[in-house]
Amino acid sequence: VLIVAAGTGEFEAGISKNGQTREHALLAFTVGVKQLIVGVNKMDSTEPPYSESRFEEIKKEVSSYIKKIGYNPAAVAFVPISGWNGDNMLEVSEKMSWFKGWAIERKEGKADGKCLIEALDAILPPSRPTDKALRLPLQDVYKIGGIGTVPVGRVETGLLKPGMVVVFAPANITTEVKSVEMHHEALVEAVPGDNVGFNVKNVSVKEL
Repeated sequence: VLIVAAGTGEFEAGISKNGQTREHALLAFTVGVKQLIVGVNKMDSTEPPYSESRFEEIKKEVSSYIKKIGYNPAAVAFVPISGWNGDNMLEVSEKMSWFKGWAIERKEGKADGKCLIEALDAILPPSRPTDKALRLPLQDVYKIGGIGTVPVGRVETGLLKPGMVVVFAPANITTEVKSVEMHHEALVEAVPGDNVGFNVKNVSVKEL
């Protein structure tokens, strides 16, 4: 969710050459965020308050910029909100009766609604590449007393399960996974997106 401030001068600062709105939108696209919602916030502090023309001006300008980055504006919900007053967050605001709702089109189908919560509900969950080979870049390796060597990282593709035989690169060490844990709870299997620690047999921290 890209939050844009609608207040006089605030939006202009955010969309300026080195502004945060531009920076955050570009950053989101660069790190692979495929689905975007734009929350036009602080609608209570526009001139006049809850101004339709201000919302339309911001929508037009932000649409033009995100299109240049690589987003399709037709698939992006623009919602005028006031986080402070709760307008159009969870319930339809009477103060913006001019807003007929957001509607998006994408290859998976159409969606529409009035509030920010509905736009969040319309986000499609990403498919997890569980059918591919296991790949888990290591972030760190710990030595835990009484347990042993515990590499830590996030599963990117495939599945990680206790009992599996895995290969570490570039050391080219093959060993068995004894157990897999996430947030101090044992897992039967870890899927892409999970940040896990796993215990391996007969391998020292230095070897990895």
